[in-house]
Amino acid sequence: MSGMDSGNLRINADRLWDSLMEMARIGGTDKGGVCRIALTELDRQGRDLFVRWCREAGCEIRVDQVGNIFARRPGRDMSRPPIMTGSHLDTQPTGGKFDGCYGVLAGLEVVRALNDAAYETEAPVEVAVWTNEEGCRFAPAMVASGVFGGVFSVDYALSRTDPEGVTFGEALKKIGYDGKEAVGGRPVGAFFEAHIEQGPILEREARTIGVVTAAQGQRWYEINWTGMESHAGTTPMEGRRDALLGASLLIAEARRIGSRPNGRATVGVIESKPQSRNTIPGRVFMTLDFRHPDDKQLAEMDAEMRASAKRIAAEHRLEVGIEQIWYFPPTPFDAKCVEAVRAAAGRAGMAHMDIVSGAGHDACYVAKVAPTGMIFVPCKDGISHNEIEDARKEDIAAGCQILLQAMVERAGA
Repeated sequence: MSGMDSGNLRINADRLWDSLMEMARIGGTDKGGVCRIALTELDRQGRDLFVRWCREAGCEIRVDQVGNIFARRPGRDMSRPPIMTGSHLDTQPTGGKFDGCYGVLAGLEVVRALNDAAYETEAPVEVAVWTNEEGCRFAPAMVASGVFGGVFSVDYALSRTDPEGVTFGEALKKIGYDGKEAVGGRPVGAFFEAHIEQGPILEREARTIGVVTAAQGQRWYEINWTGMESHAGTTPMEGRRDALLGASLLIAEARRIGSRPNGRATVGVIESKPQSRNTIPGRVFMTLDFRHPDDKQLAEMDAEMRASAKRIAAEHRLEVGIEQIWYFPPTPFDAKCVEAVRAAAGRAGMAHMDIVSGAGHDACYVAKVAPTGMIFVPCKDGISHNEIEDARKEDIAAGCQILLQAMVERAGA
């Protein structure tokens, strides 16, 4: 149907919610969360369900060399670049029902709603599933959308290893999603990603829609401390070379450094060896995650941390090795895409506000090669990356409705 008023298009809130709940059963946990780690059998099952739903909705499916899935609904002019949406289906080990999955299934619901109305867009509409967004099995995070955005090579992505030494490429082939399509290198008219906020701001401010204007910059580090194992009972305190002491002092320094306005600092992993209660730790591995929306501040945090680590090592006769494994600069989103989201929320009479994302998203890498915007909706108590992650059905529906309107505006009618 052409010439139809796009303002009359409506998503089906019940269908969207039911799809989210059905997908959540794949990897569902006893506490009500989801454990669907990237490139596992459960990830395959989630992908298969998505692909089946998309085919039932009349979409053409393509899979690229790093496992990204693209489901395309035709437009009247197939020569035009697609208007794309999507997110990821992989979760954290103790993840929730909405992180990532919402953005994927909101995209599917956009396609279904267009089908319900027999509405023809000028440009094709495409829904993407990006591989390994979370990065909890294969670091760094968002590596496959990073290849699409030209930040990483295909070989780099395929060579990443998990803690058991399995490569990304091996795991991808095992689940049958080692596609043949080239990664990226094609025009995209615009990309929108719908997501729960993963923070408390929208809920606190009683706003239904977050108009995401930018994403924070991030630096990820792997840090190794080396001291000397020695006897816990016979080694005097002043004679110790305790690697765990060095790590603990740096953790405290990271907390101080990250406490500046809008700063974030997190130590998520710490491994001490030899793991004996009566032996002084001689080796410690730790991770560190710094975030800030201002790149200059992020660089200052890096410099302060390195200076602190050097001082701690010298004071306690330790060696420290710091490797920055990922740098993700602050990402401003496209002004026209941001305005499309803001205008759609205004026309719908939904309470909305501009917001900066504190988390990294696939949209941040897609923004390097296509005009990009994001839509946030509230989540209960701002909690995410947790099995109790939750969101209200009406907010989930509202975000999807705004996604539909923004995409149709950019796709033309």
